[in-house]
Formats: sequence, C-alpha cells, structure tokens
Amino acid sequence: MEAVAEPAIHLQLSEQHMVQGLPYQWLTIAMTRRDRIIAPADLSNLALPPGIDTTGGVVLSGRAPIWLYSYLVQELHPTAWVACYDPRLGAIVVSTHSRLASIGQVLPVSLPGAAATSALCPALLVVGPPDSGKSVLSHALFQALLPDAPDVYLQRAQWDGEGNYILELGAVFADDDREALKATNRGQLTDRFFAYHAQAILQLRRQKSLVLVDVGGMVQPEKQPILEACSHYLIISSQPDAIAPWHEFCRDRGNLTPLAVLHSRLEPCETIHTREPHLELTCGPWRQEQPRTIPTALLETVQGLICFT
Repeated sequence: MEAVAEPAIHLQLSEQHMVQGLPYQWLTIAMTRRDRIIAPADLSNLALPPGIDTTGGVVLSGRAPIWLYSYLVQELHPTAWVACYDPRLGAIVVSTHSRLASIGQVLPVSLPGAAATSALCPALLVVGPPDSGKSVLSHALFQALLPDAPDVYLQRAQWDGEGNYILELGAVFADDDREALKATNRGQLTDRFFAYHAQAILQLRRQKSLVLVDVGGMVQPEKQPILEACSHYLIISSQPDAIAPWHEFCRDRGNLTPLAVLHSRLEPCETIHTREPHLELTCGPWRQEQPRTIPTALLETVQGLICFT
C-alpha cells in the first residue's frame, strides 16, 4: 500500500483570545517539510481548520510566502476581521467587516504559548566592507539554522534592495536582472531608518531564539542604535585592512562580543586560523550564483548562541 504524503502546510487554530475588547483566534502556519519549502500546488489541498468563529477576528502568524498569506486572507473573508502578525509590531488588521477594527490598526498581541519574559535572545550583527558577501552569508546562515531552529529571524537593516527574494531567485535570473530588481527596490537613509530597525531588533529579541542582522557595508555613526540593539558581531571581509575598523566600531564603541572573522575569497577554500578568542577562518566564495555550504566550525559557533526553549 502506497504511503500518503504528509501535507506541506499545517494550519493550527487556537482557542479564543481577547485584545482591546475584541475576540479573536490565532491561525498559525507551519511548513512541515524539513527544508520549509512549499509550492503553489500545495494550495490545492489546503483547507481551513474547523472551529473558526466568524463573529470574531483571526490573526495569521508563521513564516510563509506572501501568496499563502494572500490566499488565507481571502479564505477568511467571512470573519469579522483578519490581521497578520509581525513580531516587530504586533497584529496588523488587513481586512475588516467590523466597526470595532479598522484597516491598519495594530493590536498588541503575544504569540500563543509565549512566556512573559524580559530576557532577550542574542542578536548577531553581520558586518564588513562592500562586496565581501554579507548578504549571501547572512542568508546562507539563516537557511542552515532554520531546520533545527525555526525561531531564528533574519533582519535586513539596510536599504540597498538586496533582500532574501534576490538570493532565492535561482540560476535562471541573470546578474543584470538581479541588479535591476535591486535598483527598483533600493531605498535611502533617513533620520528614522536605523532607530526603526533597532526597535524592531529589540522586539524580535523578546520573541525569537536568535536574530541575524545585516546592516550594510559602511562604518557609520548613524548605526549606533543598531549596535545598542545587538549583542554579538561577525565580520566578513575581502579586504584585510577593513577588519580593524569594524572591530573598533562594533567591539570598542558598541561593546558587542566578537563571534567570528571570516576572510572572504572568490576561489573555493576553507581554512581555520584560530578558534580563540573568537573563530577566524578563510573561506569562499560567497556569491549569489555560487551558493556554498556554511563551514561546520562557523555553523557550530553560531548555533551556540541560539536560545532553545
């Protein structure tokens, strides 16, 4: 008898909760495969769980692509209101038929089962000069940690337009296409930019097991709020003389703990130089079109930061 394949998406409905006088239920999304990959075809067999109270609201939570969230918001149309949970902000109302909930309203909710604690998980700042592979390394670390630590979060605190979506486009996209997408989504530094991301990092540290932070390639005093929001740092650099300024900025000014220094190379290589007082190694390449496995020593070092509960 042929085994039935396990669904790639699991939806879990909570009991009823209250926030600001509004009754609501959580609908939590879990991608059940170890690699956390789903496909649009998985929607064909996806059904809402029984027991949804349509007189109240539903808050969607969980790591999932935007098209899955869009589908669920549409399916939940009969409910009084629907919100999407952002751990950096709260539950944002995106659909409503109720006078008690308005579009764009942010509801101060906590994930079901989350312990009330003021403790902060570690936040690892990934820094280094431009074109050293920070964004590629950050994404590779995130993907490597995710199977065993689904509460790891990658915060992109930079405005160059290079997010996870660029790194997940695959080999079918030419470099020119990637650069065009980055240019389309590139932003600019504003007075509130780093303060906003610093507050987001602190919110994430109250809920996640580890926060990875990609902050861009320049040593800038404007980044002080980010330093204050993080606990550790990792330098990846293709320029030996650029390493000392980042130590001075992160360790001496920011009082962050150095975790590792990675000398980035264009050719395939992997050499460990020292493990104390922090890990130092040479490895590469860190290119979008040439994804490589995270070195075991580096992965184990970062895993040592994770707050498992």
